[in-house]
Amino acid sequence: MRYNNILSEESNGITTIIINRPKKLNALNRDTIEELHEAFDAANKDKSTKVIIVTGSGEKAFVAGADISEFADYDVSEGKKLAAKGQELLFDFVENLSTPVIAAVNGFALGGGLELAMSCHFRVASDNAKMGLPEVSLGVIPGYGGTQRLPQLVGKGRAMEMIMTAGMIDANQALNYGLVNYVTTQDQLLTLCEKIATKISRNSSVAIGAAISAINANFKDGVNGFDIEIQGFGDCFGTEDFEEGTTAFLEKRKADFPGR
Repeated sequence: MRYNNILSEESNGITTIIINRPKKLNALNRDTIEELHEAFDAANKDKSTKVIIVTGSGEKAFVAGADISEFADYDVSEGKKLAAKGQELLFDFVENLSTPVIAAVNGFALGGGLELAMSCHFRVASDNAKMGLPEVSLGVIPGYGGTQRLPQLVGKGRAMEMIMTAGMIDANQALNYGLVNYVTTQDQLLTLCEKIATKISRNSSVAIGAAISAINANFKDGVNGFDIEIQGFGDCFGTEDFEEGTTAFLEKRKADFPGR
């Protein structure tokens, strides 16, 4: 599929999605959000894709925020619809994909950019990365899940400070906060992400999808994560991956998971 604002390519079981609006520092507009949804959906349905990596084009920005010019004149109703549609179409959608998603944060990840990175299953940053949620400096609050995911990742107090000051933190501070898993040089960023993705791809994609669902369940109101874990654990016993994994272990060989 051809896109106007993003690039998507698959190689060796890894689909890399690149937000490609360098003149706008890869800012998210409506069209880009819709294209990202389509690309993530296609990669998730592609049986050859075991891991998805998302990053930004160029050397300055992952995503420098939302395209403010699109909603500067919105009223209350339009603002609510903007947040609700964006969360459903992209941010919640990415978080709940059964295919693991790694955010390769290669520069500024601000506002909607940090919210996109936080919706991914984990994050790796280049040492020039800067992250923040500056929305209150515009008279609004984060609307794509930032007030919910940031406290989950860094704790309530740090999230309150980051959001209320509208300030940025650097990559090493993000690592210290637990917002990112690793920091590396920009030229090694995708290499490191691909190395991690390759390790992931050797394991059962069915089991990984179940693990994602169980982990996410712990952060949902009214959902007992332990119950979801029990259900997912039991369901795994009925899969070909479980049969192959246990057989390979007993035969002292590496498993060749069929992904079913």
